[in-house]
Amino acid sequence: METSGPSNTLSRDKPLGGVFLSIIIPAHNEERRLPATMEAVLAFLATQPYTAEVLVVENGSCDRTAEVAEGFAARAGNLRVIREARRGKGLAVRRGMREAAGAFRFLCDADLSMPIEQVNRFLPPLLEGVDVAIGSREAAGSEVIDSPMRRRIGRMFNLLVRMLGLTSLHDTQCGFKCFRASVAEDLFACQRLDGMAFDAEVLFIAQRRGYRLAEVPITWRIDTDSRVKLFQDSLNMAKDLLAIRWNGWRGCYEDRTPPRRD
Repeated sequence: METSGPSNTLSRDKPLGGVFLSIIIPAHNEERRLPATMEAVLAFLATQPYTAEVLVVENGSCDRTAEVAEGFAARAGNLRVIREARRGKGLAVRRGMREAAGAFRFLCDADLSMPIEQVNRFLPPLLEGVDVAIGSREAAGSEVIDSPMRRRIGRMFNLLVRMLGLTSLHDTQCGFKCFRASVAEDLFACQRLDGMAFDAEVLFIAQRRGYRLAEVPITWRIDTDSRVKLFQDSLNMAKDLLAIRWNGWRGCYEDRTPPRRD
């Protein structure tokens, strides 16, 4: 695990009779994979000592993703479905993070390629004093089953991310990340990209804000039914990295408000 940035206390994000953990699941055309994911997530949360909610953000699907999610919501009081007509993972995650109520807000890919039980690795008491915890397939202790081609492309993309300035991070694109509530509200208020490179953008802003980042080793298994179009999406994400750098040069991510103190 690697950390960077100044430490922050967790006191302002402790729930006072509210929700401890929000799990945000962006879902585009996930009719087939969503049922197994929802069963696993809800069963896991039922065994935990903390309060939790699940937000499924359906965005621009042309299948029955929303109906499937709403079927689970009808029998699970801690599940809410948000319908977003426009497409884009960055857009879906931004909306979910800003509508969540949890003291900690966890981004979870709909394919559940990381066992949901490992979410506790991102939370106190197992992980203390961190503002943004990043699931990493490259950190020491991770266990990964993936195709050699995907891993090579992922590492090439990370080289581009390092050129952006995120030199301490080895895996910005893993779809499992956790944010303290106040940090999520700050970062996603100014995050702009609607596509798949939103992760790099959010982490770029977090580093500029001086938040403490940590990479968390996880177990990760490739889903052969992945929605990622390896070469097309990689090219689009590379273009988005240029947009992030341009936005940074223009001062789009500057914090113009006095820093909040815990």
